[in-house]
Amino acid sequence: MTSSIPAVETRPAAGSALQAVLLDMDGTLVDTEGFWWDVEVAVFAELGHQLLEEYRAVVVGGPMARSASFLIQATGAKIALAELTALLNSRFSEMIGHGVPLMPGARRLLAELAAHSVPTALVSASHRQIIDRVLHTLGAENFTLTVAGDEMERTKPHPDPYLLAAARLGADPARCAVVEDTMTGVTAAEAAGCRVVAVPSVAPIPPAAGRMVVGSLEEVDLRFLRGLMTGKH
Repeated sequence: MTSSIPAVETRPAAGSALQAVLLDMDGTLVDTEGFWWDVEVAVFAELGHQLLEEYRAVVVGGPMARSASFLIQATGAKIALAELTALLNSRFSEMIGHGVPLMPGARRLLAELAAHSVPTALVSASHRQIIDRVLHTLGAENFTLTVAGDEMERTKPHPDPYLLAAARLGADPARCAVVEDTMTGVTAAEAAGCRVVAVPSVAPIPPAAGRMVVGSLEEVDLRFLRGLMTGKH
């Protein structure tokens, strides 16, 4: 499936090597990784299976198809992948219907990027129906464009979503800062050639060249992201 996102022409942030900021959604901007796990546990309980806690680190941050496929294989549940995917998305959509909690520092960071007209994209492995519901909380006006997992032939951990977002923003991936909370997302961003700020949510993420690891978005602002481009950290 190819993306239907229209091309967007933007200009680099003035006076900075930073051209764009690309942000993950679940666990990075909104505190929903626990929601996904609760839904998965509940659905599999109805199917007669108990999910082991160790599965959580495997499925976190992954595309729905990969996570659902893993859980079917791990439990031996008698359900088709397409049916399980639709069921999980539907249950999660119901759960977030009344809004979702933002991660500490998320609202401030989005407001600062918007105030300085920094091209910003939301890049998620979640499906479009989920992203559109979460945008009611995050504010669609805070993003130049959004990329959903079901709009890509290959989503995270492949680099495709970040390469698409950078291209649509007219930005060089090497001059894009990515904010992610899982190793799956970090892998995708680094494979695309982006600089990464990792804010681990469920599983730890080690520091590496071109990657900064912080404890919270409260440590991240525009100055920090510009410094990521120049190595001033």
